[in-house]
Amino acid sequence: MNERRTPPGWPPGVPPPGSPGWQDAAVAWLLDQCPADYRAYGAWRRHPVALAWIAARHVEGQVVVMRDAYRQVRVELGEHVEPRALPEILGALEREGLRLRANAHAAALVRDALQGVPYTPRL
Repeated sequence: MNERRTPPGWPPGVPPPGSPGWQDAAVAWLLDQCPADYRAYGAWRRHPVALAWIAARHVEGQVVVMRDAYRQVRVELGEHVEPRALPEILGALEREGLRLRANAHAAALVRDALQGVPYTPRL
């Protein structure tokens, strides 16, 4: 049996490396992680490893910004929103931070796969 597998955290909708069309799906997913303007640059589509590199950096940057926002929200917005809004805002920041962390991990996995690093399941 030669079943292709993906590591935990692999992006949904992207077939396993080596599957037909997997790189096209990976490029589309990576572009979804970047600002929309990145789609205007043909270099990213022609050089998927470079796209994976910049997408991973972009998402990691968003994680840093989200952590900073979480730390500063009470100080910077506390006077400007109703007190009962803060838990809701903090919850949204936390959920977005978790989503971004998962996407950062997935982008790193795609980058590794595009660079030819094989996935070896662990027991």
